[in-house]
Amino acid sequence: MAKLRQRRTGPLVLELDLTEGLSEGPPADPVTALLSMRKPRLAEVLSGLRRARKDPRVTALIVKIGGNPLGLGMVQELREAVVKLRAAGKPTVAFAETFGEFGAGTVPYYLASAFERVYLQPSGDVGLTGVALEQRFLRDALARAGVEYQLGQRHEYKTAANMFTQNHMTDAHRESAARIAESVTEQITAGIAEARRLTPERVRELIDQGPFIGAEAVEAGLVDGLKYRDEVYAETVEDGAHLLYVSRYAKSALSGKLPHPGADTVALVHGTGMIRLGRSGRSPLGGGGAMGSDTVCAALRAARRDDKVKAIVFRVDSPGGSYVASDAIWREVVLAREAGKPVIVSMGDLAASGGYFVSMAADVIVAQPGTLTGSIGVFGGKPVVGELLGKLGVATESVAEGANAGMFSPTTAFSETQWERVNAWLDRIYDDFVGKVADGRGLSRERAHELAKGRVWTGADARAAGLADELGGLEDALAMARRRAGLPTAAPVRTYPRMHPLERLRPAESSEDRSAAISRIRLEAWGPLARLAGELGLPAYGPLALPGYWTIR
Repeated sequence: MAKLRQRRTGPLVLELDLTEGLSEGPPADPVTALLSMRKPRLAEVLSGLRRARKDPRVTALIVKIGGNPLGLGMVQELREAVVKLRAAGKPTVAFAETFGEFGAGTVPYYLASAFERVYLQPSGDVGLTGVALEQRFLRDALARAGVEYQLGQRHEYKTAANMFTQNHMTDAHRESAARIAESVTEQITAGIAEARRLTPERVRELIDQGPFIGAEAVEAGLVDGLKYRDEVYAETVEDGAHLLYVSRYAKSALSGKLPHPGADTVALVHGTGMIRLGRSGRSPLGGGGAMGSDTVCAALRAARRDDKVKAIVFRVDSPGGSYVASDAIWREVVLAREAGKPVIVSMGDLAASGGYFVSMAADVIVAQPGTLTGSIGVFGGKPVVGELLGKLGVATESVAEGANAGMFSPTTAFSETQWERVNAWLDRIYDDFVGKVADGRGLSRERAHELAKGRVWTGADARAAGLADELGGLEDALAMARRRAGLPTAAPVRTYPRMHPLERLRPAESSEDRSAAISRIRLEAWGPLARLAGELGLPAYGPLALPGYWTIR
C-alpha cells in the first residue's frame, strides 16, 4: 500500500520514446491500429505536456529521439510544447544514440535543440547537414521500357507529375523547390540559434561544416555531453521518482472521472492520408492510410448535428487525391459553418492539393511554419503501356460501342478529341478550385490564381500570402475553437468519428516496466477480434513518401 501511495503522490519523471515515431490520428481500421500500436499519439502527447506544465509532481521530461523520421510540422508542434514546458520551470532532457548514423539528422537534431539539455551517446554523431530536396525523373527510363505518360496539369508549378513527364527540373519546379528549401532552412536555423544561444550566422556556418563526430558536437555547443542512457537517467531521475510515459500520464487525468455527458464540447475530426471516395482505411496494396470521404463527411455531419458540439477542429494531414472526394468533404465544412459552428483547420506536416481543398472553407486555417501546403492545381492522364506489352509478347484486342469507350485504356494513346476532353476536365477542376479558394480566403480571383498554379508553399510563406491565418499546432487550434465558441479553456474535446474497431493498445507506464507489462487493448464496440492483438508483437511501419512530394530530414 505504501508503494502504491508513493506512486500516486510522489514525484514523476515523464518519458517519451520517439524511436518508432508518432501517430497523427486515431486508427481507421484494425490493421492500422495494430501497425501503429507502438507509436504514441500526437494529441495525447501534447495534452500530457500541457497538463505537466501545472503539475507540481512532474519534475522532469526525458525524450529519446530515434532514427524514425518525423515530419517537420510534427517536430515543430513538439518543439513548441517542450519550450512551454521549459518556460514553466520543468527540466527537459533530450537523448539520442545518434542524430543520423552516417546519414542526415538535421530535423531530429532541430527537435532536440528545443530541450534544456541535449545528450548524445559517445559513439553517436550529429548529422546537421542542412536541407536537400531530391526528385527522381523516370521519363527516359519508362520510354526505354515502352511506357509513355500522357498527363496534363494546371499549371506550371503543379510538379507532382513531372517525375513521369520530364527528365529534369523545369524552371518553375526548381524555383518552387528552392524556396521551400530556403524557407525550411531559415526556420531550422532560427530555432537552433535561439535554443542553443548561438547566432543564426554561427548556426549557418555549423550546417555547412556538418556532420559532426560526438566530441566535435560538444565543442561546437550543439550538445551538452556524451552520455549513455543509464547515465542520462541517473542524472535526471531523483531518488523515489516514478517514471511514466507521457501518453499514459495524459490518459491518467481522466481516470476515475468521466466528462459530464451534457457538457459542451469541441469536436476533433481527423483527416489523414490520400483522399479517396468511400471509407477511410488502408490501401490493400499498402502505403499507409487514406482519408475516405464517406468517413470524414459522416464525422463532420455528426459533429454538426450534435447540439453539445460548439466548435469543430479539423486536423488535416494529406497530400491530396480525388477531386470529387475532396469536394464532398469541402461541402461538409461549409455546412458546419452555415450551422453556426466555427471550423478551425489544423494542418499537420502536409495539407496540399486536395488537402488544401478540404481546408480552404474553414473560418481559420492554422499551419506550422514547416507545413507543406497550397499546391492549388490539378493533373490527370494515364500511362500508355501498349508498346511495353508488345515487347513482352502480350497482344491486346478489344471491341467497343461508343467513340470514346476505350478512352481510358492504358494500351492506346488519347486521340486528339479525347485529349480535348481531358483538358476540358482539367480546366473545370482548376477553375472550381481557384474560385473556391477566392471565396473561402476572401481573395480576388486574380490573386487566388497568382497563388495557385500548383505551387507548394511552406506554412510560413502561406500565411504571408493569405492562404493560412495563423502559425501554430493542434493545441493552438483547439484553444482558438474554445474561444470562438465561448467555451472555458478546459472544455472537453471529443474525437469524431467516435467508433473504431480497434482503438489502441494501452502502453506500458514507463520504460522500466514495459517488458513486464501485458499489452492490453481498450475496446469500444467490436471486441472479439481485437482481443487477440495484445499478444501480437507486430512492428510499426513508417509512412512511405509519395511521388511528387519530399521528405525533409
